[in-house]
Amino acid sequence: MQLFTVRSAGPLAGEVTVQGAKNSVLKLMAASLLAEGTTRLENVPRITDVETMGEVLTAIGAEVRRDESGDLLVTTPAVCTPVAPYELVERMRASIVVLGPLLARHHFARVSLPGGDDFGSRPIDMHLRALGELGAKFTTEHGYVEGRCDRFVGTRVVLEYPSHTATDNILSAAVLAKGTTVIENAAREPEVQDLAGLLCAMGAHISGAGTSRIEVEGVDELHAASHRAVADRVEAATFLAAVAIAGGEVHVRGAHPEHMDMYLEKLSAMGVSIEPTLSGISARFEGRPNAVDVSTLPYPGVATDYKPLLVTVLAIAEGVAIVSENIYAGRFRYVDELRRMGADIRTEGHHAVVRGVPRLSGAPVRAPDIRAGAALVLAGLVADGETLVTGIEHIDRGYENFDGKLRALGADVTRGDDQPTAAP
Repeated sequence: MQLFTVRSAGPLAGEVTVQGAKNSVLKLMAASLLAEGTTRLENVPRITDVETMGEVLTAIGAEVRRDESGDLLVTTPAVCTPVAPYELVERMRASIVVLGPLLARHHFARVSLPGGDDFGSRPIDMHLRALGELGAKFTTEHGYVEGRCDRFVGTRVVLEYPSHTATDNILSAAVLAKGTTVIENAAREPEVQDLAGLLCAMGAHISGAGTSRIEVEGVDELHAASHRAVADRVEAATFLAAVAIAGGEVHVRGAHPEHMDMYLEKLSAMGVSIEPTLSGISARFEGRPNAVDVSTLPYPGVATDYKPLLVTVLAIAEGVAIVSENIYAGRFRYVDELRRMGADIRTEGHHAVVRGVPRLSGAPVRAPDIRAGAALVLAGLVADGETLVTGIEHIDRGYENFDGKLRALGADVTRGDDQPTAAP
């Protein structure tokens, strides 16, 4: 079992480049199933979730490889095996996005019910209901969802909640439907716009991506294309939070400030100097941050992925803050780990009261999910002594070379094997 060892090393300094967005790349890979041929995806991070999605696509019949430049090539055959097996899908919830493309192109799909990070129930009922409105019929048994349909027929789909993944699944299905599909209350994330960009490059007709109303005019077939994935705003947010926690001055190259408006507002209210640049975002800070209240909301609000980072900043802030989780009920499970490091946090239902302390204390902690794991590493940057973060396989699912990027900024973070203590 591997772990990160983190020690305080003072303020950060330098530049870090943002990877391609995990939450976009996985959907782009799934969308490659919509057309025969080789789809080239640029700016794809070398993370475990990409490897897992590659294995899912390989099981379906596609060939997934990197070329000499590092671009990801997905070659989809004329006929796929439209089955996504349990042993792969249970490792990553995003695998459910193969359902829409498989049904749209092959009119049949058998996909295991998804797994992934453990921070509360995320049912796929919304996906099935929307795809059912387009013409699919589903049965669920033995842990699998099995769907069948003739060609999808365009319709008006109203989402009860602007789910990012459901929007992606519907969008990838509607592009091959007969007629026009309108998605109301659609998710507005930049990653949805990114998926629409690839689909349009493949020959789809889509308008309104990035708004709450997306209109898709179905086409008879799509073709393979090339596309560069949008920058990962959550990775950018992570390094900006590192500055708020450890202090210093860092330039986050490739970050898009227009994708992070509310997050940047929160950091500014905490006292962090944020400056958009031609190539990214610069952040500068010293001292202790100010306490500010935070509520997670669908985009363009504060994303739930940002919350563990902000809670960690607030753990060392001056004052008291209330943090409300409005997306996933179980996403305070990392708080006990921060408490082990001396944080003063009390949770009740969807809310947490965070009373800032001057400094944290190093301790053994375990990463429960991707973003909480990254936040625990950042907590170690201002903890007395040594912080040992286990469960870093979660962090590797979403961050490429996380420890290396932090070291390049001056942090003391090393990766190593957990050595059990010998019996006396």
